[in-house]
Amino acid sequence: MSKKKKSLAEIIDGFRYSDTIPATTAKFLLGFLAIAPILLVGAATPGILSATKSFQKRKWYSKKKVANAVRNLKQRKLIEIIEEKDGKIKVQLTNKGKKRIKDFYFDALSIEKPKKWDRKWRILIFDIPSKPKIFNQAREALRSKIKELGFHQMQKSVWVCPYECEDEILLVAELYKVQKHIEILTVEKMLHEESIKRKFNLS
Repeated sequence: MSKKKKSLAEIIDGFRYSDTIPATTAKFLLGFLAIAPILLVGAATPGILSATKSFQKRKWYSKKKVANAVRNLKQRKLIEIIEEKDGKIKVQLTNKGKKRIKDFYFDALSIEKPKKWDRKWRILIFDIPSKPKIFNQAREALRSKIKELGFHQMQKSVWVCPYECEDEILLVAELYKVQKHIEILTVEKMLHEESIKRKFNLS
């Protein structure tokens, strides 16, 4: 049975709770808002405290830290607090905040190396258009990141990795809105795999 693809929200949610990422309260709150704006009734800061009570139980995110993070993010113009016509208050990311989220989770990405290889290859193929300009930036960002993640280049836009990496690559693709231009294949045999095994120190 094939692995179910996770949504961007599910992937970010997983990163938010990962013990491997040194997420400050501010970063965690940005991640919370990356999934959906917070809609509140009444004052903003107490409302946010209530809406985010699910992570206050963790020792890193006390009420005081959350309140300080809200003030800090607002001052840095990473979030905005909007009063709706019905009296509710909406807290959401600004464009600057969205970019900060992208940078943070992009930098934090890594591929877990299992204790035992499942003897399957993950092949990434991408064909990203040259226009508009954002696609060029996305292509370079994707190429740079997969090198950092340890992929081996087989051809110009064909890269291989022996470990599960679909969620991580999909996150990069969705952040840069190029998911339609990539494909990830999982195969059990390659013609020249012996030489590639040596590159990954696999037997």
